[in-house]
Amino acid sequence: MAALDVRDLRKAYGGTEVVAGLSFAVAPGTCFGLLGPNGAGKTTTLRLCLGLTQPDQGSVTLNGHAIPAAAQSARARVGVVPQFDNLDPDFTCAENLLVFGRYFGIADADIRARIPALLEFASLGAKSDARLSTLSGGMKRRLTLARALVNDPDIVFLDEPTTGLDPQARHLIWERLKQLKAAGKTLVLTTHFMDEAERLCDTLIVIDHGRKIAGGSPRDLIEEHIEPQVVEVFDEGYGRLPEWVQNHRALAARVEISGDTAFFYCRDPAPLLAALAGSDGLRYLHRAANLEDVFIKLTGRELRD
Repeated sequence: MAALDVRDLRKAYGGTEVVAGLSFAVAPGTCFGLLGPNGAGKTTTLRLCLGLTQPDQGSVTLNGHAIPAAAQSARARVGVVPQFDNLDPDFTCAENLLVFGRYFGIADADIRARIPALLEFASLGAKSDARLSTLSGGMKRRLTLARALVNDPDIVFLDEPTTGLDPQARHLIWERLKQLKAAGKTLVLTTHFMDEAERLCDTLIVIDHGRKIAGGSPRDLIEEHIEPQVVEVFDEGYGRLPEWVQNHRALAARVEISGDTAFFYCRDPAPLLAALAGSDGLRYLHRAANLEDVFIKLTGRELRD
């Protein structure tokens, strides 16, 4: 049985459908990614899955419970890391965990027994009595993750868990999420960081305007949608890039231009790299295709607000 099963889910606001017939299933003990640009419907989808928003159509089964009818029972075994930290600034780290555990009906003695391990998991073992005002943004984010585990959930929803964090904090959270998955937890993740999704997700879907436009494992999506090699060519300010691209476009299977950068998608990059070796006023980067290339191809390069 799927940890989360979503069938033909729909939700509209003001006549605009923000979730438009989504269907997907999440296997237990895996990390599932929900990717999309701003306004694609990711957060609304999570709220529908948790029973926090009433759907217009479709069905959700979470941990074997029908949502939203049995949402309260389902959420007893669910942890949530929201997009924005909503910790209580009047409490210490330990008190935040204690008070949150009471919402699940857990006895204070049981919560207090779990707190040291939860804080250690979040690398906050020395911060038990610290006030939130003394914590960095990364510390608060890790405390929010620890709080989501107070009830020892089977499935954890994470809405952009590393947004705004420095690289060290991001890597620490990635390590902790991998540990949770290794312990058998199911993770449902939204993120704008494609490297994060590529590292963590077993399967994912890409949505845009509330609709699923692609799905599969990160590696399968890259192989399906993108040529294996990418050469990024940068104009150093001499204005030579447009003419150079026009003269060498045939050396790639596909070319995209964004600002002062041209992206050459190649099956065999050797001829293109040879041509670049003798070109003045241009820099270049040769790399393997990645999930960000897939995301950009499917959703476009234009800015979303």
